[in-house]
Amino acid sequence: METQEENLKGSKREVVESMFDSIAWRYDFLNHFLSFGIDKLWRRRAIKIISQSYKNPNILDVATGTGDLAIASLKLNPAKVTGIDISLNMLEIGKEKLIKKELTDKIELLHADSENIPFGDSVFDVAMVAFGVRNFSDPLKGLSEMKRVIRDDGMIMVLEFSKPSGFPFRPVYNFYFLNILPFFGKTFSKNKAAYSYLPESVMKFPDNEEFLNLLKLAGFDKTKQVKLTGGVASIYTGVKLSTQ
Repeated sequence: METQEENLKGSKREVVESMFDSIAWRYDFLNHFLSFGIDKLWRRRAIKIISQSYKNPNILDVATGTGDLAIASLKLNPAKVTGIDISLNMLEIGKEKLIKKELTDKIELLHADSENIPFGDSVFDVAMVAFGVRNFSDPLKGLSEMKRVIRDDGMIMVLEFSKPSGFPFRPVYNFYFLNILPFFGKTFSKNKAAYSYLPESVMKFPDNEEFLNLLKLAGFDKTKQVKLTGGVASIYTGVKLSTQ
């Protein structure tokens, strides 16, 4: 049986770009609605973890979407926040959001590919991404690019869905994620493929120890995982060690 990704034509990058362009107008609403607002708490927790190690950092937010994580990171009083994404429609909504919140002087949103980040080496203190790594065409390449653009002793922070293993979270999660979420996603976004792709991408994506190993392959050290809401999501961190 073909997956939604296989049913759609073009490279994964093209599929993801087109898909997010098409649902951008409903993306924020559906994120909060389908997660019962818990996604906001997850972002706050992720930012709090960064705050334990960095003050006034220069931050790169990869796969920034409409900028929710970038906006949440302002609690760190960052020197600058730069968000990049391949979806122009998502970025346009993000820019409108920044204008309404009067944050255009604090956050810059740019159209760019996470696997070919248009910055030099060792530019940022922190590279972060929320719910985006599983959409990379080549996750290892994307993570390696994030490592390249952060300085020595800089941090990567990845907030991503994971698959809970314990009772009662696992059966409830599987039923909701594979049945309820696609139904409401299709109903509100008018895009069946997008909200069928979401659970498929989560189920196929390496999580827990597999993802920690992927971070190590990308060259990160001191890798850690913090499980959220019974393992429904996880915060992964790693540090780029000094080469000296």
